[in-house]
Amino acid sequence: MALATARHILVNDEAKCNELKAQIEAGADFADVAKQNSNCPSGAKGGDLGQFGPGMMVPEFDKVVFSAPVNTVQGPVKTQFGYHLLEVTSRS
Repeated sequence: MALATARHILVNDEAKCNELKAQIEAGADFADVAKQNSNCPSGAKGGDLGQFGPGMMVPEFDKVVFSAPVNTVQGPVKTQFGYHLLEVTSRS
């Protein structure tokens, strides 16, 4: 089974998500942005979600995590929780 590690930032609206993505693409540290802005408890750990396999996250998440390039910020990805920026940090 495929396994991935990823980190994310969760916010309530798409505009905020795009704003944070622009900050990261301009050189801001993903973990720092997550700590300051994420609505998810994982934000305290820089957005780190640890290791997981397919089906352990919501389908919209899985689709990105198991297909996107590693170490590239993806999003906004909309789920029932809000808008996410995702970064796959490893996949095997």
